Amino acid sequence: MSKNLSKNLTLDEQIQKRTMSKKKTYWKAGDTPLQRLFINIILIFASLLAIYPILRLLTVSLRPVDMLLTTDLRIIPEGATLNNFIALFTERDFLLWLWNSVVIAFGTVVLSLFLSTTAAYAFARWRFPGYRLGQIFVMTQQMLPAGMLLLPIYIIATRLRLTNTYTGIIIAYACGSIPFSMLLLKGYFESIPKELEEAAHVDGATTLQSFTKILLPLATPAISITGLFAFMNCWNEFMMARVMLQKNSLYTWPLGIRILQSQFNTTWGQYAAASILVAVPVMALFLWSSKYIVSGLTLGGVKD
Repeated sequence: MSKNLSKNLTLDEQIQKRTMSKKKTYWKAGDTPLQRLFINIILIFASLLAIYPILRLLTVSLRPVDMLLTTDLRIIPEGATLNNFIALFTERDFLLWLWNSVVIAFGTVVLSLFLSTTAAYAFARWRFPGYRLGQIFVMTQQMLPAGMLLLPIYIIATRLRLTNTYTGIIIAYACGSIPFSMLLLKGYFESIPKELEEAAHVDGATTLQSFTKILLPLATPAISITGLFAFMNCWNEFMMARVMLQKNSLYTWPLGIRILQSQFNTTWGQYAAASILVAVPVMALFLWSSKYIVSGLTLGGVKD
């Protein structure tokens, strides 16, 4: 077993080598100073395009008056104030919206990862009756527009009395994220040598033990990236939540900030402040999982 492990545990080293090779400088050996200057200009311009909308949101959120468009181009406006941020916590149910979003998002991630990892392991390691049909079903669900699933999911949830509940919206979100997660994890599991599990079985480990103690630790990058995708999909989602949740006490933040917009008036300052605040958890989660993103997306193509 030790010989097989020493031979096959080099899988992580292969990932690191491939990742590090891509982290080398983007300059080519024959690039001239003019070409390098041109590349730098393009990168700076692209960065400004990405940062500018965020800066404008910050500007609107700090304005003392509720105004979306002005001729002032300053990032920090004259008379800047935090009143819009304070109003979200004192005049609105912003903390409740955030709490509902966090509960639903993490519930979706847990359910999605549990079902997708077990299903991906089965599809990666065994050929059972209905294997082809199952793959076709998963691929077909990936091709369907999300809007087509709203009505059937709502009808089923209504008959099961799952509307206006955490359970119903979590199941609905998980159904949408499981196919992609399963396909990504299936490719990852297939890249892990079967000899590792066979060696564990020789030493007396069961299939469940080899799955939980060998495959899952090795699949941490893929599990992290699929969890991030599942979190992002339900954190920013509006249409499914609008259909499944009608109680104000269950509103997620996309439904909550809709209250800030009316037919004749929109509190743009609070709208911008809320948009900035809800981006913080996503940015923190992205930074934490960034080390897994490259290997999680590319390891499915690594073969012995």
